[in-house]
Amino acid sequence: MAARSFDAPAGIVVFFPFYLIIINTFKTMQETARNPVALPSKWIFTNYIQVFEETTVLRSFGNTLTITFFSVVLIVLIGAMGAYPVVFNPNRLTRVAMIYLLAGFMIPFQATLIPLFQLMSDLHFIDKHYGLIILYTSNSVFVFFLMMGYMKTIPRDLSEAAVIDGCSVWGIFWRIILPLLKPITITSVIFETMWIWNDFLAPMLFLNSSSKSTLVLEIYKAKGEFAVQWPMFMTLTVITLIPIFIFFLLMQKHIVKGIAAGAVKG
Repeated sequence: MAARSFDAPAGIVVFFPFYLIIINTFKTMQETARNPVALPSKWIFTNYIQVFEETTVLRSFGNTLTITFFSVVLIVLIGAMGAYPVVFNPNRLTRVAMIYLLAGFMIPFQATLIPLFQLMSDLHFIDKHYGLIILYTSNSVFVFFLMMGYMKTIPRDLSEAAVIDGCSVWGIFWRIILPLLKPITITSVIFETMWIWNDFLAPMLFLNSSSKSTLVLEIYKAKGEFAVQWPMFMTLTVITLIPIFIFFLLMQKHIVKGIAAGAVKG
């Protein structure tokens, strides 16, 4: 009974920001300023029409989808391939590599912005989607540790039997190990997709052209120098959140399953 009495106010606190954003997308600027909490006196859809007519939201959606898709694919593959030799062929070199990756993972991204920007500029990766994708692959270290914990639950007998049958190292990884990583792979995809889709700092720093901007940058553009068009701002926010919200609802059951399975050993 006590848990239920706590859940109701907690749910209201969590839901209220979403309520505030959604209802104000159906108001005029004047009505939003007058009473942002109240329901609209008249439900209008002009804000959504205006967003699609006056902004490049569809192009930004395509940019965000492209960057997110290719970044996540590379992050998961690199993380899995990095964890494979550490778990199934442990030696001094793999242990040193693991410590090196752990040390790099502990350095905050913000602390490396100046040298990172200089490096991106020298490589001519500024204002390039592929440059941003390559930058995002640095988060393969996070997936590396997730994969490593999960791979420790896979019996080594499987790989040893495959070696006896004449399977190569790459064959063992692609045909045996990778299919068994499905739970933690889905978990990694969820985490990385939500991070990259909602990321603001990297696109803001490394994408200059409006034609290359992401959805989060479109929201930022709705903020004027001296005023904010709140209905437009909130409408863009809703449009940005809807795809990732649906994605999360469809995939959330895999999060706990993948992490719990990876925590059995190690």
